[in-house]
Amino acid sequence: MKFIPVVVVLSVSMLLAACNTVEGVGKDIQSGGKAIEKAAK
Repeated sequence: MKFIPVVVVLSVSMLLAACNTVEGVGKDIQSGGKAIEKAAK
C-alpha cells in the first residue's frame, strides 16, 4: 500500500509539468483529485 502515495505524487507532478496556463493547472488538479477518489474506492 505504500506505492499508492508515490504513484499519486508522480502523477500530480507530471500533470503540473504538462500544463501551461492557470486554467490548465485547475483542470490538472481536478483530474488528479478524481484519480485519487477512484483509487480510494
